[in-house]
Amino acid sequence: MTNEFENMPTAPTLTLDPFQEEKQAAVPAEKQDPVMDDAILTPEEKQTVMQFAQQIDLTNSQMILQYGAGTQKKMADFSENALENVQTKDMGEIGELLTGVVKELKDFDEEEEKGFLGFFKRSGNKVNAMKAKYAKAETNINQIVKVLDSHQVQLLKDVALLDKMYELNLTYFKELTMYILAGKQKLNEVRTTKLAEMIRRAQTTGAAEDAQAARDLESMCSRFEKKIHDLELTRQISIQTAPQIRLVQSNDTTMVEKIQSTIVNTIPLWKSQMVLALGVEHSAQAAQAQREVTDMTNELLKKNAEKLKMATLETARESERGIVDMETLKATNESLISTLDEVLKIQQEGRQKRKEAEIEMQKMENDLKQKLLQVQG
Repeated sequence: MTNEFENMPTAPTLTLDPFQEEKQAAVPAEKQDPVMDDAILTPEEKQTVMQFAQQIDLTNSQMILQYGAGTQKKMADFSENALENVQTKDMGEIGELLTGVVKELKDFDEEEEKGFLGFFKRSGNKVNAMKAKYAKAETNINQIVKVLDSHQVQLLKDVALLDKMYELNLTYFKELTMYILAGKQKLNEVRTTKLAEMIRRAQTTGAAEDAQAARDLESMCSRFEKKIHDLELTRQISIQTAPQIRLVQSNDTTMVEKIQSTIVNTIPLWKSQMVLALGVEHSAQAAQAQREVTDMTNELLKKNAEKLKMATLETARESERGIVDMETLKATNESLISTLDEVLKIQQEGRQKRKEAEIEMQKMENDLKQKLLQVQG
């Protein structure tokens, strides 16, 4: 947006010669909302309208032609410039840049699983992977932010310039209002006095020149009335231009706010969350290592305790044992008793057999003696 409106007057001025080099001194204007009423004018401006109306000459064709033309020309140029700024204002690039920031943040956060947890579940060195992803995203975002900064500066300039445009539009609106009020006042005055008098004279005299003079003045009044109507149309354009300027200004302000929010809120928040994520990952890894150490320590303590228990019990058990176990003595004693019983039994059986053998041998001896006696007899 250019600054061509910077040096334009901000107070309404009235002149019957809009193309002369030196303009009539302007009366300071108040910044008020456009109203189709002289209520928008200050008492000084109303006085200016009354004085200016006395200078209007409806018999001057050149004056009627140029009446308010200067303001109309300024208004036409102003509207064209304002429209050009509206048409050439391309917010698409800014929207794409803001979308680019969001895309970078989403791309950063989209891994095997959604969110930072996706990083935590990846194999390998997750912290280094996160740092590399962060560095890439940060580089891209910083480049986008540089462009957004330049757009923000330009938009802020445009907002200030649109305020100036709004003031100029209000000035033109008041000028047109003053031209219209002065013109209507003069037109009403001429029609109720001079024209009415000329019509009465023509009707009284019946002279053709008097009738022609009345018709000429009536024609001039009609032309001037049309001119005032044209000024009213131009004034309507001024009324419509005011909200258009504010609309463009609102759009610019909204984009500035979005850019500012992205730069001072979204991106720092993302960076802080990234730092927290890295801290969480470091803590998770430290906790995992500590957990493994603790688990191993507990396992060793359990194993050692079990071994100690077994060794202690064995030692206690062995220390409480005698030289020979009772079971061994009992078995030995039983074996000895059994042996003695068997020996005794064998001895008894031997004695019995010896007795029986003696008896048998005695019998055999007796039998032999008898047999011998028998042989001798």
